Amino acid sequence: MLRAAVLSLGLVWGGASALSASAQAVDEVDPDEWVSQAVIDIAGWVIATGDNRKLPFAIVDKGAAQVLVFGADGKLQGLAPALLGSALGDDSAPGVGDRELKDIPAEDRTTPAGRYLAAYGPAAGGETVLWVDFATAVSIHPLLKTSSSRKEKRKERLASRTVEDNRITHGCINVSAAFYNKVVRPIFKKGGVFYILPETMSLNAAFPGFDPEYPVAFLDEEE
Repeated sequence: MLRAAVLSLGLVWGGASALSASAQAVDEVDPDEWVSQAVIDIAGWVIATGDNRKLPFAIVDKGAAQVLVFGADGKLQGLAPALLGSALGDDSAPGVGDRELKDIPAEDRTTPAGRYLAAYGPAAGGETVLWVDFATAVSIHPLLKTSSSRKEKRKERLASRTVEDNRITHGCINVSAAFYNKVVRPIFKKGGVFYILPETMSLNAAFPGFDPEYPVAFLDEEE
């Protein structure tokens, strides 16, 4: 089973364990849910090539509405469900980062795919957030305790086992407050790399350096 593989041994590359779970890994996803082969392939490629440049990294699987966080050493530190942009698509509309949320039309509320160097920085209202892509105003943050969040039932959406209802944000990535405070905040306190998997384009288009023929991961789905 792919989930068991990524949470225990992970993947094998070059005859050695390249990805393994930390003993303290935080897991907020139901044990019966699988981790996609695309996640394993991208994680293996990142570790094998050093694409993360010795920085912690995260993989956002939009298809499964999941976020996986890895330390700089490639060890899995946490896995959690996420809320994502309500619109399907892998590109950001021109100038979307300069608009007020209310002025972003439904079709432009995407979570863009690709590789992003994330870092903490200032946000509206004197807040500091972890910007995944500052130019398009995409950040990762915990669920907000606002009337809008309650009206949209974001807490319930995050807790449900379905993926479709996780598409509700204007493009940002929402996780539980517990996961953010236990995993995201401490691991990315000095920044890191985010790999957001595509849903309409190919992996090669989203990550030009990725080679699908590169023998990074060979996992039997029956494991």
